Amino acid sequence: MAAGSAAVEFRIDRRSGVATYLQIVQQTKQALRLGVLEPGDRLPTAREVVEATAINPNTVLKAYRELEREGLVEARRGLGTFVRRTLGGAAEVSASDAPLRTELADWAGRARAAGLDKDDAVALFTAVLDSTYKGDQER
Repeated sequence: MAAGSAAVEFRIDRRSGVATYLQIVQQTKQALRLGVLEPGDRLPTAREVVEATAINPNTVLKAYRELEREGLVEARRGLGTFVRRTLGGAAEVSASDAPLRTELADWAGRARAAGLDKDDAVALFTAVLDSTYKGDQER
């Protein structure tokens, strides 16, 4: 991705119960984990996010400050906010996740065909993940 363009479009779920700025933080972190965002990429400007989502500019700035506090991005005066580092093994994940992504897409299709809506599928998937990684959380 070119450093001059934004790689993500934030999607705000006003019914989720999750603070809007945290949704932006979480979506940015997910993009970093998946390799969608890489060091040098520019995040959308606050104005671009506001135009796309109709949220308060201060909310976007709060999210970007949180990401900056965590060392994931840096603000460059007059230029924008840029990714400093990735999360997880983004390069390894993007290179090796194709079979898993295909299986997960197949599973999601089966879940939808079985009548599960998105929230039901997310709940089921999260429950399975929590069960699978339970030992990791206790360490």
